[in-house]
Amino acid sequence: MAKLIFLKDKKTVGTILYRSFVGILTIIKIMSTNKTLTMIKPTAYKNNCAGKIIEKIYEGGFHIAAMKLTKLSKEDAQKFYEVHAGRPFYDELVDFMSSGPIIAAVLEKENAVEEYRNLIGATNPAEAADGTIRKMCGTNIGENAVHGSDSDENAEIESNFFFSGRERY
Repeated sequence: MAKLIFLKDKKTVGTILYRSFVGILTIIKIMSTNKTLTMIKPTAYKNNCAGKIIEKIYEGGFHIAAMKLTKLSKEDAQKFYEVHAGRPFYDELVDFMSSGPIIAAVLEKENAVEEYRNLIGATNPAEAADGTIRKMCGTNIGENAVHGSDSDENAEIESNFFFSGRERY
């Protein structure tokens, strides 16, 4: 049976509201830092690295909340990478990312963006640490095996680009 609580002063009400608000903000912060998006890029897929990459993801303690094999059209790649439009590598990146199948996945783990970026290694596979995904499967700076979100905000945007809510588990 529910109990009714009668609050006697405004200070008590304010304290309860403040604690509730802080609790909600904490939940939102935790939720926003537990997700990242990865794409296994066309060359890594073509070179049969997808299984190795997925195995490294699991070994890294990530949960795969959504995954799909797909192919980006040129327009899709332009939209996904529009943040890089105007940069010298943009056209080459768009052409490469629309050149063959990719595997997109939403990964979950505490501090997912930073943890995944550590797992994948430096953008240039030649500079990536031993044991990282890019060292293992990357061929060059442009075809570096995987994409990883660079911020919590971009992880959300990028995840929504590929997956609806009902496609995530």
